[in-house]
Amino acid sequence: MSTISLLTLILMILMILVGGKSGFTSFLSVVFNFLILFAAVILITGGISAIGVTFFAGVCILAITIFMGNKNETSTNTAFVATLIVMVIMLLLIVPLDYFAQIKGFSNEQSEEIEAFNLLVGANFETILISTTVLSTLGAIAEAAVAISSGLEELSEQNPGITIAEIFKSGRTIGFQIMGMTFNTLFFGMFGGDLALFILLYKLNANFGYYLNSKIFVGECMAVLYSAVAVILVIWITTYLMGRKINQKRKGTDF
Repeated sequence: MSTISLLTLILMILMILVGGKSGFTSFLSVVFNFLILFAAVILITGGISAIGVTFFAGVCILAITIFMGNKNETSTNTAFVATLIVMVIMLLLIVPLDYFAQIKGFSNEQSEEIEAFNLLVGANFETILISTTVLSTLGAIAEAAVAISSGLEELSEQNPGITIAEIFKSGRTIGFQIMGMTFNTLFFGMFGGDLALFILLYKLNANFGYYLNSKIFVGECMAVLYSAVAVILVIWITTYLMGRKINQKRKGTDF
């Protein structure tokens, strides 16, 4: 058994022991999302539009992540709609910004690792960069949307007399707490993943200007910033949609 297989088996056992049926369902959602990403790679390699594949894969990943991990219909539907809106907004934002940043393809620091391979693969690396950036934001926005919608739904059920203004205020309070944790997670994830690169650049006595013009460094920083912007947007949108949903539910109307 390989190391990856062993770690996957340990992960599944721990998730089942801790979460029971819900833990096993969450593990299955991870497996399904991996299969979707693997299928997306095959489709993009086959010549299908990377942005189109990314949008379809993103919708599937969000649906699996949100609906398989939560049972409350009101909060899950709201979270799913909010994440879809944010994904479209981020797609419209990422396309022009990545074009102007010109950080597509491989960086100079990665040249040694790929110099033995043929780079004429017939793929548009600009669209691949856009796809990678969009997909990297999905986990953060799905987590934030579910946390906001579930929290506000529980708050409304436990306190039926709460006003819509108080619900919006509570949503902002929950959102501020989520933002702090998410930003730290994104930052330390980026720093930890590229720690060896930062040490190498430091040993080479690279100045700060080199960092600002390093393709791989700028690309990682932009990915973190995109995710941070996406989280802020999804907090605002989820809070608004959830408040509107609760208000209309009290009036006996549909969302």
